Amino acid sequence: MEQISEKTARGWWIVSHQQKIWLPGGDLPYGEAKQFELADYPAMLIGHWQHEPVWLIERQQPQEMGSLRQLLDGDSGLFQLAGRGVQLAEFRRSHVFCGYCGHKMRPSAEEWAMLCDSCHQRYYPQIAPCIIVAIRREDKILLARHNRHNKSPLYTVLAGFVEPGETLEQTVAREVMEESGIRITNLRYVSSQPWPFPHSLMAAYMADYESGKLTIDPHELMDAGWYRYDELPLLPPPGTIARRLIEDTVALCRAEYE
Repeated sequence: MEQISEKTARGWWIVSHQQKIWLPGGDLPYGEAKQFELADYPAMLIGHWQHEPVWLIERQQPQEMGSLRQLLDGDSGLFQLAGRGVQLAEFRRSHVFCGYCGHKMRPSAEEWAMLCDSCHQRYYPQIAPCIIVAIRREDKILLARHNRHNKSPLYTVLAGFVEPGETLEQTVAREVMEESGIRITNLRYVSSQPWPFPHSLMAAYMADYESGKLTIDPHELMDAGWYRYDELPLLPPPGTIARRLIEDTVALCRAEYE
């Protein structure tokens, strides 16, 4: 961290605490430090956006602390940097003391790491790999309402975390079978997306239905079904990898069935 000593320091400001982010007026602050009364707080440069610095300040603001999800509809590059800031702030907050010997740690001056001078352990930010997959069956796509979205009518594709010793492809097959009871074929990689809720990296796939009767896991899903490409329920917002997978699947269906 470096102290912002010049009152004219400017850029984008990621002010974060306990996985929340400061969004005055609903937007990410941009401008001079003194404009937002941030000039006297330690800040860390975590990247650049549109040739301007992006600063992280680990601080609880008294008002307008919100969720990163409020930035999903904005530019994906800035959303990723904001996610980086929130994850780094939480990493540093949760690694004040060494997990091996209990001594207090300090941040590295060379990389994003926390160091223990007592037992010489070095900790890096945790990133949890997970998969997300869109499954097509002729002119339909498998969509599910997840238990974690129990307050929303939103339907999305299947997803899950990678377990120790698994490849990404094995994770896809296992998660699909566990959550829906079906087998898939023609698995192909599409893209990836950092997903800071709280610290995931999502690997996105598309696949085709092979066999099996749809049987949902009630511990994971509230509902699931095969939806025709032009009769879809409420979907994830634009900017999410889930929405892209659904739209790509819809495009394939339209090309074949229209």
